[in-house]
Amino acid sequence: MFMPNRALDWLNQARNDLIHAEEARACGRHEWACFAAQQAAEKAVKALHLHEGQEAWGHVIAKLLRELGPKSGVPQELIEKGHVLDNFYIPTRYPNSHAEGSPFEHFGPLQSEQAIRYAREIIEFVGSQVA
Repeated sequence: MFMPNRALDWLNQARNDLIHAEEARACGRHEWACFAAQQAAEKAVKALHLHEGQEAWGHVIAKLLRELGPKSGVPQELIEKGHVLDNFYIPTRYPNSHAEGSPFEHFGPLQSEQAIRYAREIIEFVGSQVA
């Protein structure tokens, strides 16, 4: 049975999620900007897995990048940026992931700017591999 390669669909959604992150940042919803950036990067990496004919499971971007293997040429620095983005998966949404306070009280413009920048770098790397 023929299964179409959906890599571009995943990459396009990653790009759209990044736009959402930028919009959330612009209106001061930094926790959502950070989460949307994490989601954008995760979907981009999953797109590269699909492009290479692999399935990818999970939400840990750094692990997903490492699982691509040496032939993908993923720079170590990009894996480290994935580690930063991984920190935005749960704490941006759940109050019980902090000692006190709601997520919106823990994330500001510095975090959202960094998250968006790192997600953009991952998306650009994936785009260059898929093209």
